[in-house]
Amino acid sequence: MNKENATSGQKHKLIQYANGPSLEEINGSIEVPKNLNFWKTLFAYSGPGALVAVGYMDPGNWSTSITGGQNYQYMLMSVILISSLIAMLLQYMAAKLGIVSQMDLAQAIRARTSKTLGIVLWILTEFAIMATDIAEVIGAAIALYLLFGIPLVVAVFITVFDVLVLLLLTKIGFRKIEAIVVCLILVILFVFVYQVALSNPDWGGVIKGLVPTAETFSTSRSVAGMTPLSGSLGIIGATVMPHNLYLHSAISQTRKIDHSDEEDVARTVKFAAWDSNIQLTFAFVVNALLLIMGVAVFKSGAVKDPSFFGLYEALSNTSMLSNGILIGVAKSGLLSALFAIALLASGQNSTITGTLTGQVIMEGFVHMRMPLWLRRLVTRLISVIPVLICVMLTSGKSAIDEHTALNNLMNNSQVFLAFALPFSMLPLLMMTDSKVEMGDRFKNSFIIKGLGWLSVIGLTVLNMIGLPDAILGFFGDNPSAGEQTLSKIIAYVLVAAILALLAWTVYDLQRGNKRYAAQQAALAKDGE
Repeated sequence: MNKENATSGQKHKLIQYANGPSLEEINGSIEVPKNLNFWKTLFAYSGPGALVAVGYMDPGNWSTSITGGQNYQYMLMSVILISSLIAMLLQYMAAKLGIVSQMDLAQAIRARTSKTLGIVLWILTEFAIMATDIAEVIGAAIALYLLFGIPLVVAVFITVFDVLVLLLLTKIGFRKIEAIVVCLILVILFVFVYQVALSNPDWGGVIKGLVPTAETFSTSRSVAGMTPLSGSLGIIGATVMPHNLYLHSAISQTRKIDHSDEEDVARTVKFAAWDSNIQLTFAFVVNALLLIMGVAVFKSGAVKDPSFFGLYEALSNTSMLSNGILIGVAKSGLLSALFAIALLASGQNSTITGTLTGQVIMEGFVHMRMPLWLRRLVTRLISVIPVLICVMLTSGKSAIDEHTALNNLMNNSQVFLAFALPFSMLPLLMMTDSKVEMGDRFKNSFIIKGLGWLSVIGLTVLNMIGLPDAILGFFGDNPSAGEQTLSKIIAYVLVAAILALLAWTVYDLQRGNKRYAAQQAALAKDGE
């Protein structure tokens, strides 16, 4: 009787201890029939890739891609392609880690590192999730304002109530959540395919832009305050997101797997990779369409306001559009309305994935669980605060000042992603490279290992190079010489801190891996 009371009391606690399977309520909950043909099997495994792909087409990507197209035509198309290929590689490793080790990335890091480091990495990753949530709040609030005329302050508060949507979704089953996310992705894809098709872009220029050149990462030519390097860094930073690696390593475990059957594990890894790559190809197409919009939909240099307000206005302003067909459709208001609908769909998609990721890292790093609705409510309320402050501080100023301030807040918040990204990529690569963690069959091949290290080192170096400019963005559009110097000092201190924390992480992971190898050897010896 006492035991039953204790169990009942545990169930009614809002915050509980958690050290079980990743996302325990949905872990292994979806049966996959055996002996189906390739396409039916792929359909059965499809879904987790869609939830991951959402993070690669969230509102934070939009202005960077469109502005990059406005300033440099199709030159930065190659950056979108490279970012997407790196994303496919990293997400494949994340899914494989979850399927083979039966741990998500947060659990795997925590199992190999100290409690103190686990807490530090948890806080760092929480900041990254909140940074993406700020972009979602801004995107959803602006979409509500543009579609329904709801005042921005009220619209920001309304975004808090998307927790009710999440509460409803938790009752219908994970497979249906996957289907809803796919539908929302198709809405976004349809909107941009329609707008780009009307614009009749230079497809030869698009294909040529897929090949990187020396100028792609240069700082020699500046357009509207953007160099090719800063534009490339903006696209990379908005595309490769650290929280997606944690999410994929968890939701890849939603399919029921017989881990005693190596062939079943191998089949799951194979189809998880197919699912992820197909969905990330859709994300690549969406981001490419955004850049093409910047080139082909608008007249060159016409968009002076790259915020969501400015883009919405440009899609209804016939003097900014590039051809007669677009102008004719724009007069009906359809182009701008479709843009706002896609923005709202993008924000709602990210609501689902952001909440699941938050739960994954909280359970994995600090063994703490709370209901998804409460998790969402706390994160969203924290994210709403800077947006509300920004709206209130600019409420008495001109519309362009308000729009610019919100756009700057969204862009500047993304700096936290640069901090957190190496601390998800590096452990992921080290663990999937390890025979101890993955076994002979599932550890990274020589090619995957080489490409992985090239990607991790390249992205980390590029983020560090871009950090001074990212910090400078916090000082406004016209920083003084003193503020420029201060931003460099802050950036160099942060780079040193990041490198020191990375060294600590690598040391802890290697030590934990050796400890795990010794345990495995001892178990094998006892078995003999």
